[in-house]
Amino acid sequence: MKNLRQTIDDSVAFIRTKTKETPKIGIILGTGLGALSKTVTRELEIPYELIPHFPVSTVESHAGRLLFGTVGVKKVVAMEGRFHHYEGYSFKQVTFPIRVMKALGIEILVVSNAAGALNPQFSKGDIVLITDHINLQGGNPLIGKNDDELGPRFPDMYDCYDKELRELAIQTALDEKINLQRGVYIGVAGPNLETAAEYRFLRTIGGDLVGMSSVPEVIVARHQGTRVIGFSVVTDMGLADALEPCSHEKIVAAAEKAGPILSKLIEKTIKRMKV
Repeated sequence: MKNLRQTIDDSVAFIRTKTKETPKIGIILGTGLGALSKTVTRELEIPYELIPHFPVSTVESHAGRLLFGTVGVKKVVAMEGRFHHYEGYSFKQVTFPIRVMKALGIEILVVSNAAGALNPQFSKGDIVLITDHINLQGGNPLIGKNDDELGPRFPDMYDCYDKELRELAIQTALDEKINLQRGVYIGVAGPNLETAAEYRFLRTIGGDLVGMSSVPEVIVARHQGTRVIGFSVVTDMGLADALEPCSHEKIVAAAEKAGPILSKLIEKTIKRMKV
């Protein structure tokens, strides 16, 4: 990744041999949320391993494809599976697809993930609109020499999760009679789940949710001027004094169960976006 712009150009040049479409909305499908891809009318699928410089998903529940299609009349590109720092990838590699989607034409990024709840008012299966985040992943994809053509050296995280898009999602949820919680997402490194003491600490510093993704992607999106809206599905309860055994399999199952509700909300919200 020595020359970021050149690697972006290489990836885009390959993708352009497959499609000339200019998607306006990018979507990242989180753990267990593959059902979201069913909201997209598929036109083209490209396995990650075929795209120059793309990492390859190593998490079982991530399909590992770049999907082009439409949601209603909106042109979209969706990542069926994301990358994580705990897989051994650098933060620049984790966020590389966000750069490529920008170069392909996206103006809005829709982020989804599975998360543990820190807020006792949440329940497993809840859909949560992310209002802000806290980065505890131990790194940042913008560290290193900055390319001013990609974004500013010191990007402002004001309105990180776009207020107008959040209001659109809230109104859509009301219209569709979907219960939509709101909360602050904390990104941690993983891959282990948190201890009871860590859950208590994360709640104390202002977190409502905790997960192992999304934050680097959002940082890069804001660096390059892409508007962001984010959603979490609560897959387990991280309540320090009421912990129960958990596993990745249980998390995936919970996400898949709530997936159709989140899919409906994202589909209806995208159809209302002005892009």
